[in-house]
Amino acid sequence: MTGKTLRAIGLMSGTSMDGVDVALLDTDGETISGFGPTGYRAYGEDERALLREALKEGSRLQDRVTRTPLLAKAEELITRAHAEAVEAFLAANGLTRADIGVIGFHGQTVIHRPDLKMTVQIGDGLALRQRLGIPVVYDLRQADIAAGGQGAPLVPVFHRALAAQKALPRPLAVVNVGGVANVTFIGSNDELTAFDTGPGNALIDDWMRERTGHAMDDNGVMAASGRGDEALLAWLLVHPFFAKSPPKSLDRNAFAHRIVGNVSTEDGAATLTTFTARSIARAADFVPERPVLWIVCGGGARNAELLRLLAYHARAEVKTGEAVGWSSDFLEAQAFGFLAVRSMHGLALTFPSTTGVREASTGGVLAGA
Repeated sequence: MTGKTLRAIGLMSGTSMDGVDVALLDTDGETISGFGPTGYRAYGEDERALLREALKEGSRLQDRVTRTPLLAKAEELITRAHAEAVEAFLAANGLTRADIGVIGFHGQTVIHRPDLKMTVQIGDGLALRQRLGIPVVYDLRQADIAAGGQGAPLVPVFHRALAAQKALPRPLAVVNVGGVANVTFIGSNDELTAFDTGPGNALIDDWMRERTGHAMDDNGVMAASGRGDEALLAWLLVHPFFAKSPPKSLDRNAFAHRIVGNVSTEDGAATLTTFTARSIARAADFVPERPVLWIVCGGGARNAELLRLLAYHARAEVKTGEAVGWSSDFLEAQAFGFLAVRSMHGLALTFPSTTGVREASTGGVLAGA
């Protein structure tokens, strides 16, 4: 049964740790009635530095509830930054808190180890609810992990709802290239297969920050001027993760940018960008129908060299989300608004073919009615 249509705000702070994305949509959790405005609250460099330290600290967590002093400080920052993002968004768009039915709050992942049944997204959903006075759905990954899934990716059911709005060809691949890359394959009969493909922007961004002080390789210019190390790429792509059949998910720190060694900035960027592109293209080996179209969203959609390499290695057409009328930058934020409504209506967020969970499973914790 279809639930009530709600106006939802989705919030996303991804593994690139650049800021908080805000997006508004109207949905019943199955279909999308319409999209509203979007917003963004950037992290300052000192805030990014704290979050990078929190990521290191989080990798050593042994349980979901422990917060070292550093992690507690980072969690307070995440909660405050998301509250500020929503408050500024409402003011900028002439909206009141009463206009919003629910907020989908992902938080900031500091560790994702489904093999240990462990995923931690810092951010206090209850405190966010108390400050904003709007119901908040948070902790969206844990129920799936507890039920035997990978806890990721969560967005495929939203990808299918998006694709249903457009006359897009099938089979179709939707790729989100954030810090980690993941793909949703939508088959000829709308069946879903989804999993993390490998590194996304994380290695390239880390390389550029260390070598140049810049946060990213803008439009892939540095990579386009370098030459990838073919021997290293061949070695990297025999890593067991790439041969493992889905479901599978990846922690941001599973690979490190220093794998390229002491090479020029250009050649290192070229190697890491090619690594991302080839690992995404190889994901098609795990589905019976090779996609005729790949739609790229997330930060990777702004990297022309990555898009060129993906088209070459996938041997298929590649388009950005914008090219098909989507928002590459805000798609994940929109997705978490959509998932929050699904959670409130008791609808499944994850499926055996997307996370490996034993049966279709809902999730999320609701703070405030």
